Amino acid sequence: MDLLKEIVKEIGDDYTKLASDIDDAEHFVDTGSYIFNGLVSGSIFGGVSGNKITAIAGESSTGKTFFSLAIVKNFLDSNPDAYCLYFDSEAAVNKSLLASRGIDLNRTAVVNVVTIEDFRQKALKAVDIYLKKATEDRKPCMFVLDSLGMLSTEKEIKDALDEKQVRDMTKSQLVKGAFRMLTLKLGQANIPLLVTNHTYDVIGSYVPTKEMGGGSGLKYAASTIIYLSKKKEKDGTEVVGNLIKAKTHKSRLSKENKDVTVRLYYDERGLDRYYGLLELGELGGLWKNVAGRYEIDGKKVYAKAIYKDPEQYFTPEVMEKLDVIARGEFSYGSP
Repeated sequence: MDLLKEIVKEIGDDYTKLASDIDDAEHFVDTGSYIFNGLVSGSIFGGVSGNKITAIAGESSTGKTFFSLAIVKNFLDSNPDAYCLYFDSEAAVNKSLLASRGIDLNRTAVVNVVTIEDFRQKALKAVDIYLKKATEDRKPCMFVLDSLGMLSTEKEIKDALDEKQVRDMTKSQLVKGAFRMLTLKLGQANIPLLVTNHTYDVIGSYVPTKEMGGGSGLKYAASTIIYLSKKKEKDGTEVVGNLIKAKTHKSRLSKENKDVTVRLYYDERGLDRYYGLLELGELGGLWKNVAGRYEIDGKKVYAKAIYKDPEQYFTPEVMEKLDVIARGEFSYGSP
């Protein structure tokens, strides 16, 4: 024991501690959707990891950007002193888009990045500035990279300017290096990072399989990887949002290969907080679905009426029961 303490003291940095001194309390960022919280953390009162990397992947137009913006909005709304650095590689995020999603423009900085090297340098610099502040002066902060798939490399740009038709074989190594440097620093600073990425169909696979682009760097670095697929939701003839199927492709916090359906609105409402809880309660035997109506407290009510006034039905007592069901369904071990 004395030898270990001596080694820790001699190394003398913030990353080296006795195991008994490590703070293993997991911090979560509420996503704004109870059912999505359950999927990624095992508890409807949890959320995405508060100091790790979460990847949100899907095909084109599956709502990855809007999904990320909805989480950012809820993060800022829940923390009046918080702020967000949004690394944009698609030139898709502007003032009017952020305002339409109800995001506080004074607490959000959009950082345009073109290459992996550019993102790595700017992200590391931002974390270092954050860590130089006294612990009590560090306000909650979130990073978003949208998207990894659109980042180029300096070599790729140079080859294009030189009219060389060659593929940059160093790209995957650069991605690995960037996340290798960031992962530990983000953990030390308690900064969550959301990364959006594209998926593609694996050719020659025996069963239809999706895979993320960008090599294995993000796969290894991410604590959680969520695959999204969607269908549009209409109010009459007007498309008002998406019903998005979210599936855990990888998770260190909850069971893998679980999926839920969440509702994402196109306006400032973002993620529907209560959508999906009726199905969770039915799964756990809390109520029954009879001919499209749910039997709750002796009454048969349509889902639309319940979601119109959710707090009447999802009381604190009911929410606690739903959390027990969520832990049993999504969390490792017994609830």
